[in-house]
Amino acid sequence: MKKIIIAIDGHSSCGKSTMAKDLASKIGYTYIDTGAMYRAVTYYALQHGLFDADGAIRLAELEAALPDIHITFRFNEETRRPDTYLNNEYIEDKIRGMEVSSHVSPIAAVGFVRSALVAQQQEMGLQKGIVMDGRDIGTVVFPDAELKVFVTASAEVRAQRRYDELVAKGQPASYDDILANVVERDRIDSSREVGPLRQADDAILLDNSHLTIPQQNEWLMQQYLRVASEE
Repeated sequence: MKKIIIAIDGHSSCGKSTMAKDLASKIGYTYIDTGAMYRAVTYYALQHGLFDADGAIRLAELEAALPDIHITFRFNEETRRPDTYLNNEYIEDKIRGMEVSSHVSPIAAVGFVRSALVAQQQEMGLQKGIVMDGRDIGTVVFPDAELKVFVTASAEVRAQRRYDELVAKGQPASYDDILANVVERDRIDSSREVGPLRQADDAILLDNSHLTIPQQNEWLMQQYLRVASEE
C-alpha cells in the first residue's frame, strides 16, 4: 500500500493522541505529537519565568529564546511509543500536568511559535508515512493529507478521561478544575487568529464520547486501509 500522511485534529483530551499512537505502531508509521511540541515550549517558558504574574507571556523574551528550544522525540522500547525531550531532557511526564495544561493554549496562539513549529512539522512529513495529531494539521500543516480525521467528545467526557489519566499517574487532580480548563482551552483554541481549531472540509468526523479505545482504534484502522489501498 502507498505511504500517506494521516492528519488527526480535535479538541483537547479527546483521545486523539492515543488513537494516533496506536495506529502508527500497528502500521509502522512515525507518530508525531504536535501537542507535545507546544507543551514543551510552554514548559520551557514556565521554567524560565516567561509568564508574568497575571499570566501574560513575555513575548520578546520567548521569541529570543526560540532558537535555544530543541524538541525531539525518542522511541521508548518499553511503551512502544515516542517520548518527548526538550534540549535532551526527558519531559514526557512533566508536560502532562495541570500547570502546563493551563498555560499551553496561550502559548499555542502565539504566531511566531506556531510558525516555527509548523515548519518543523512539515519537515518531518516530507517522506510521508506519518501520523500527526494536533489542532491544525489538516487545515494548516498538511492541507493535502490523504486522510484527515477530526475527533471530538463532550467536555464532561474529556474532563473525566483527563482526571482518570492523572490519577492513574499519581498526580494531583480536581475534576472541576480540569473541566474548567477543557472548556477554556476549547474557547482559546477555536478563537485564536493563527491556526484556529476547526474541522477541515474534507475531514471525517469522529465523536468518540461513547466509544471504547478498541472501538475507535478499529474505526481508524478501517479509514486508513480504505485510503491507503486506493490507487
